[in-house]
Amino acid sequence: MKIVNSIEELRTGLAQEKGVGRSVGFVPTMGALHDGHLSLVKQGVEENDVCVVSIFVNPTQFNDRNDLATYPRTLDKDCAMLEAAGCDYLFAPSEAEMYPVPDTRRFDFGTLSQVMEGAYRPGHFNGVAQIVSKLFDAVKPDRAYFGEKDFQQIAVVRAMAKQLDLPVQIIACPILREEDGLAMSSRNVRLTPGQRQKAPLIARTLKESTNFVPGKSVREVMEYVVHTINNEQVMRVEYFEIVDGHTLEAIENWTDTTYPVGCIVVYCGEVRLIDNIKY
Repeated sequence: MKIVNSIEELRTGLAQEKGVGRSVGFVPTMGALHDGHLSLVKQGVEENDVCVVSIFVNPTQFNDRNDLATYPRTLDKDCAMLEAAGCDYLFAPSEAEMYPVPDTRRFDFGTLSQVMEGAYRPGHFNGVAQIVSKLFDAVKPDRAYFGEKDFQQIAVVRAMAKQLDLPVQIIACPILREEDGLAMSSRNVRLTPGQRQKAPLIARTLKESTNFVPGKSVREVMEYVVHTINNEQVMRVEYFEIVDGHTLEAIENWTDTTYPVGCIVVYCGEVRLIDNIKY
């Protein structure tokens, strides 16, 4: 595995790969890798001749400076995991490399970036679009892999690639979960042992809520999920929305869409956890 820190070096290496007809798969990450990330890398390795992974904790997508400061950074461990997974190139740039000058671009994705995460984390998706477009420009991948845990992010990235007319296939990969159901996340390591024991309630409640469809209304299912999770003392639902999986617009009735998805964010103590489920 080649470890590259500069865009120029990365472009040079990948140009040689593409020059002999090799396809390139790309997995953008912020590091602190876990098996969920590695499942994306595995698919990238299997479906392409060359697999590139980036590790960059992107400051422009954090609207909470404390969240940025406490985001786990485990580069040495990540390198070992990627090498074992068959990654060909690790791109680990500095902030100065990715932002030699401030990125003042403003993207408009309409509803996709205004609801849910967009409403609770102003500017988050603009920052995502900034860094992912920069990374796509550096890597020029044939395929890029994203985990479905960040369901809204995938919709935004697809819209960004379409707006910029980028010839990349965006591939959504299933959520990987711990044995007790908790969605794998780099933030899980910040949970105390007691919080970690309680956190699987999120996935368990979402799964139970599917049993009420279509017998109970959308509103009743939402109230059940929020009440059940908020009933646990260490947990607080920031939002739970049931939306059209294509437009991300909230639905009022199950017949409003053929693709209803429940998207949730829960604070477990101070740790912000995200999950979703298809109904």
